[in-house]
Amino acid sequence: MSDKFRLPSLKIEQYTLDNGLRVVLNPDTSVPVVSIAVYYDVGSRNEREGRTGFAHLFEHMMFQGSDNVKKTEHFQYVMKAGGTMNGTTSSERTNYYETLPANQLPLGLWLESDRMRSLAVTEENLDNQRNAVQEEKRLRYDNQPYGQVFDLLIEMVFKNFANAHSVIGSMEDLDASTVEDIKEFFRTYYAPNNAVLVISGAFEPQEAKKLVEKYFASIPAQPKPSEINVEEPPEISNTYQKYEDKLAPFPAFLIGWKIPPRRTPEYNALYLAGKLLYDGESSRLYQKLVKGDESVVQLFGFTDERRGPSGVAIGAIPKPEQDLSKIREAIMNEIRDLAKNGPTAEEMQKLQNQLINGTVRISFGRSQRPERFNRFDFGDDLDA
Repeated sequence: MSDKFRLPSLKIEQYTLDNGLRVVLNPDTSVPVVSIAVYYDVGSRNEREGRTGFAHLFEHMMFQGSDNVKKTEHFQYVMKAGGTMNGTTSSERTNYYETLPANQLPLGLWLESDRMRSLAVTEENLDNQRNAVQEEKRLRYDNQPYGQVFDLLIEMVFKNFANAHSVIGSMEDLDASTVEDIKEFFRTYYAPNNAVLVISGAFEPQEAKKLVEKYFASIPAQPKPSEINVEEPPEISNTYQKYEDKLAPFPAFLIGWKIPPRRTPEYNALYLAGKLLYDGESSRLYQKLVKGDESVVQLFGFTDERRGPSGVAIGAIPKPEQDLSKIREAIMNEIRDLAKNGPTAEEMQKLQNQLINGTVRISFGRSQRPERFNRFDFGDDLDA
């Protein structure tokens, strides 16, 4: 890579507090802002049958106050300081983040530590946020065209309950939950030894370490959560399911495959193959079905990235009167061709350019939000 495009060197430091909190420091003084992110090792994969939706519910609960921060004050502190914030939930983890002016690092760390230490788990807060999640499901899933199809697909692709249920969970399970259920979930998963704190931006490392020690070191560790079995049976499903969506303007279909875990050579290869097949207007399937045959209104695909068995899905919304079986066969033929003949030299160059461009955008902070590869990653506009 030429010096013209050389990325800035990263001075990342990692260490662990005595209570088990892992800390990652990434000083970067190019812009006078600082970002704080706390990742908790808990997602829908950690939920048990009869108590689904807790990970996503907690994303809401964590903004309902703590010992020294009243309800709604987390938003107010951050916004009045000129910052932004949010949180997301996936099958793999739950995270919370703030971006603030550099001199507000103490504020951000104090806010995150106070709710890690003393979240306000009350009947009133549980009822309010349970209702908020149920309303979210009605708006974003039950009353949206094609809103149910992704959850139906993962239930077909995966057999293990830890993998197969949706992130938003069952509304019946949330109705049946109690304050004691929520307190136990908080004690188990929202402990410092089950979290990673990341600070990135304009800060002085030694000063940041003192602040981390001040606010987080006295939070007690908890017993380590039980290991989660996410193994899947080896068989390949050949399941077909038809679902009537009265809100959908056109018929659509979605095909899914179970693939190896993330960061394996097989996963990486399939992720890149997916980009060639459906990512962008130059992709094979877009050129064939949208530009060429003009048989499809919309083409989409995604890689569902997980620590255990992951997934790939490809879907299309055909134009009226088009034969869905022919479009599906065209997709399968393109997959067979890529498997048999591999990508062209031009496609490999395209992939390399895309990966470099993505790295540059992230390294220079041009993305407003972290890129999401996981369709089942819930990011709520909590500060709206």
